[in-house]
Amino acid sequence: MDGTAKLELFASYMSLEPAEEHTPAPPAKTKGAAMLRESSAPYRVSSDATHPAIPASAYQRAACGSSPAELHHLVNQSQSAPDNTQLPAKARSLGVHHAAMPGGKRIALLKTLLTSACERNCYYCPFRAGRDFRRATFKPDEMARTFMQLHHANIVEGFFLSSGIAGGGIRTQDQLIDTAEILRRKMGYRGYLHLKIMPGAERAQVERMMQLADRVSINLEAPNSERLARLAPHKIFVEELLKPLQWVEEIRRTRSPHFGWGGKWPSSVTQLVVGGADESDLEIMSVSAELFKRTHLSRVYYSAFRPVTGTPLENRPGENPLREYRLYQSSFLLRDYGFDLEDLPFSTTGNLPLDTDPKIVWARANLIDAPVEINRADKLMLLRVPGIGPKGAEAILAARRQGKLCDLRALAAIGVITSRAAPFVLLDGRRPAWQLSLW
Repeated sequence: MDGTAKLELFASYMSLEPAEEHTPAPPAKTKGAAMLRESSAPYRVSSDATHPAIPASAYQRAACGSSPAELHHLVNQSQSAPDNTQLPAKARSLGVHHAAMPGGKRIALLKTLLTSACERNCYYCPFRAGRDFRRATFKPDEMARTFMQLHHANIVEGFFLSSGIAGGGIRTQDQLIDTAEILRRKMGYRGYLHLKIMPGAERAQVERMMQLADRVSINLEAPNSERLARLAPHKIFVEELLKPLQWVEEIRRTRSPHFGWGGKWPSSVTQLVVGGADESDLEIMSVSAELFKRTHLSRVYYSAFRPVTGTPLENRPGENPLREYRLYQSSFLLRDYGFDLEDLPFSTTGNLPLDTDPKIVWARANLIDAPVEINRADKLMLLRVPGIGPKGAEAILAARRQGKLCDLRALAAIGVITSRAAPFVLLDGRRPAWQLSLW
């Protein structure tokens, strides 16, 4: 089997991995708050008489952070709507995806594996040991050569490389490092490289990867040991998964960035499966908050559970992708907006509301009777207002140096979503006019 055929064999499942810094799409323009009123019924990949069916393509095409309106459209239209990606069909068949880099640049990213053989039996994974399907393996030099052929043909610009575990985590990690060494040192590749840390990898291997990659990651999969046992019984939460993320931060903190690729240490991320082990949103956001604080992750990805035929969880209902979206919103509030875990609107069962943006829930409870004075509030307080993000807050601070902001048109002109902000602000001591239907 040649390299192209192997990539095609892996490609159908690589959408389960995140697409780097994919930016959440803005909500579609709809009247009032209709865009937030999505169904909270359980989601399934296959139809049944009780719950709405969602074809697998909706999960594959609903990228991390899609808006509720976008998800709703995908759910209803994915079986008949054409694929609107601008990638050529051949590139998509090889596992090439659009991805946004940390600086915002969009590139064509090859996401693939060194091998789809795996000795672990994670219950949700299409590559689990014992599952009956065709497998394939690249040698490091073959993988590097195949990628560079695509790179020279202008089909791909960046590379995300993971692997099944074959012969133990240490041996598999060596294979990944060898591939990266060939690309960087022998073939002169200087573009974007994201390398996966294998469960069981050693600290020295993690450090070597950090000298070759722009980003490293390892998937926690679950928020704690108890939930992980229900998804991946042979993985060890702290020693195999959490510890490598801690090593990455320790190395960044204690060693000069001169040793990293391009004179800087790589960013780090992780991913959690949502809805596969009956975990609550509170459990997920608790570990997310701790990771942001202690390991300075660039991002935590959330992947709505989707059952895979031939796995122990094949009959478990797929998770509502709107839950994934609410987790992303909450994660960004923790990472970028100065919110604490206690600020998030968890129910008594520890879950976030599906029908409303968590930032709006907080604002309704805290700002309706104590609106924020746009002309006096500091950045952290401005970030608490719906419709104002980090760039909007900076724009307000800059505009205030030129004079007072006295109406919604002035806010809209600098990028504030005034339909969301209006109920929660004062402009020069006065409440702006707003319509109840807008929030």
